[in-house]
Amino acid sequence: MDSALRGCGIGLRRDHYGAVLSERPEVPWFEVISENFMVPGGRPRHILEQVRSHYPVALHGVSLSVGSAEALNPEHLARLRDLVRWVEPAIVSDHLCWTSLGGHNSHDLLPLPFTTEAVRNAASKIRQAQDALGRRILVENVSSYVAFNSSEMTEWQFVSAVVEEADCHLLLDVNNVYVNSRNQGFDPNHYLDGIPAGRVRQFHLAGHADRGELLIDTHDAPVCDPVWALFQRAVSRFGPQPALIERDANIPPLAELVSEARRAEAVLDGQEALAGV
Repeated sequence: MDSALRGCGIGLRRDHYGAVLSERPEVPWFEVISENFMVPGGRPRHILEQVRSHYPVALHGVSLSVGSAEALNPEHLARLRDLVRWVEPAIVSDHLCWTSLGGHNSHDLLPLPFTTEAVRNAASKIRQAQDALGRRILVENVSSYVAFNSSEMTEWQFVSAVVEEADCHLLLDVNNVYVNSRNQGFDPNHYLDGIPAGRVRQFHLAGHADRGELLIDTHDAPVCDPVWALFQRAVSRFGPQPALIERDANIPPLAELVSEARRAEAVLDGQEALAGV
């Protein structure tokens, strides 16, 4: 477990800037979207500078595009490197997916076929990013709504192969595991059992929308009971890694997110007690 982060943090969102700075909520750490703070100066950097003077911070990116067939964007990587040097975050993460092609950013986290070629490509990009940043990063498993006929392995085999070949860590999004298990028809417990325990260094928890035959990862609702149950099993397997409550739409008052974070901490604390941490 990363010694700089413990417990359950929440995502720093514009709706809560004022409350965070004025109330100093009892939250152990905050996660911010890297791309929102890459431009030096301005209000976002001013807010982040104040927040990081009181709380540990994790950087979470959405545009590194390590799964793309194209090379990493050197300008994006340079801006990320500069941001990392300025923030000195406890964790730097992004997504195991692709987001851009031909200079166009989809602004969506697009899934990959689970093939040996895709493993090698993503792992190569992750190693390149780690070399540029001078540190090991975390990659997050993403939600998906399609399956590729070309896939040669299960999702958990693919994720495991990438993090092992890249020698990086995994940000395990428990909600995405549950969403994909429903959408793709697999047992989420098999997913957890197939992930190498030593690679998981952070959890994400979020809400989703249930459309009947399809679950959509919307981050606009509280964490549901099946995801809480899966989180408890994940913590039992991977230990009390730092967790995060994600909320990106239909954002409630700060107190509601803090309450969810404390529920997650109760799960983490139970495992810490068992482990004698």
